[in-house]
This record gives sequence, structure tokens and C-alpha cells, in this order.
Amino acid sequence: MSKYIPKIIGEKIYLSPMFLDDLEQYTRWMNDIEVVRYLNHAANVYSLEKEKEVLERMVREGYNFAIVLKEEHRLIGNCSLLSVNHLHQTAEVGIFIGDLKERNKGYGQETVRLLVKYGFEYLNLNNIMLRVFSSNQSAINSYIKCGFRQFGKRTRSCYTENKWHDEIYMEILKDGFK
Repeated sequence: MSKYIPKIIGEKIYLSPMFLDDLEQYTRWMNDIEVVRYLNHAANVYSLEKEKEVLERMVREGYNFAIVLKEEHRLIGNCSLLSVNHLHQTAEVGIFIGDLKERNKGYGQETVRLLVKYGFEYLNLNNIMLRVFSSNQSAINSYIKCGFRQFGKRTRSCYTENKWHDEIYMEILKDGFK
């Protein structure tokens, strides 16, 4: 029996509420530069205590989910609908696949589609946006395949790895989601 609780079920993954006892795994991921390089967290150092504060808040409030492989019931990352505004029907997507060996297998796209569908169908959202660094071309391509389109760019907004990166703003509208 898995501790994870399937809330939003896809083909290969499901989204579950997050659990505090995954603290050590999240702390490992948040300190792995390869995992967080595109999250703008690479310079940060996360102790168990610091990550516990973040995880406790994520478990307690908002629309935050563990990404779990359906067959194995194994945690591979997390995702969120952030800044949800029910009056204006807007939100922002945040996602990361922390388990590097599970990247480039379509789990990110499936996660984004499930999260967006949940936002449109159950939270009554109309516009969901995301931000991604211009250097993360595989993520940009993935978001385009999910139906997102670029609507803006913040030029040279992040300096990391000895170079400037633009921040790309992308969105999807309810009536454009398939």
C-alpha cells in the first residue's frame, strides 16, 4: 500500500498531496544543482530545517502536489498552482522533476496537462501562466506541446553560471486547452 493518495490521475503518473516525511528527498533535490539550475535556486543552500519550513507551508496551504509514478508509487518531483486568484480566474504553474533519471520521459508534459486541466475544470480558472528561463529550451518546447504560448520576455533577468538568462512568460487560456 502506498502512502501517496492519487488526487489527479494520469496515464503514467498521478498527483498526490505532499507529505512531510518526504523532507529528506526534497532537501537532497533542492541542493542538487542539476535539479534546481532552471528554478533559480542553484545558489541557495537548503538545510533540513529550511526545507521543512517550506514543505510544511506547501503541505498546509495552496494547490501543491507530489508527482508520483503510477506503477511504482514513487515520488519523482512536485508541482503547484501558485498565486491562484479566483476573482480574476488566474494562476501560475510551477513544476520540477527532481529525479534526474526520470526526465525526458514525458512526465513533465503529463503533469502540466493534468495540473492545467484541474485548474480549468475544478478551480474555474481561465488563464494559467508560467515562467521559464530562455536557456531551458526543452521545457519551453514541452510547454508549447501542452498548448502554452509565449506572451512576453523579461530580458537578462537572471545571472547564473556566468551568463545572463531571459525569463520567458507563457500562458494558456481555458478556451484554448484541449
